[in-house]
Amino acid sequence: MAFLRREGFHALAPRPNIILLDLNLPKMDGHEVLALIKEDASLKMIPTVILTTSEAEVDIVKSYQLQANCYLNKPVQLDVFEGLVRSINDFWLTKVKLPQQLTT
Repeated sequence: MAFLRREGFHALAPRPNIILLDLNLPKMDGHEVLALIKEDASLKMIPTVILTTSEAEVDIVKSYQLQANCYLNKPVQLDVFEGLVRSINDFWLTKVKLPQQLTT
């Protein structure tokens, strides 16, 4: 969150055009992070993609309730994972029209 908010050491960090968020994080639950992102006026318009191993319906529903832009299951096989990441990049960073403030 410090990086996204450009706090302290991260004051000069670039603003991401997309956030890939896993629900299984070491210090804070991914849903908590998603809620913080979507409550922050300077961050909420950044597309936030949930990329996680959880297939639980409760996680999917909660993610969309918290305004995730999409929910994807993280594949186990490396080549399939790499293909999924390429397709995320292709869609969100080349096909989707983002507000100008996100691309600067």
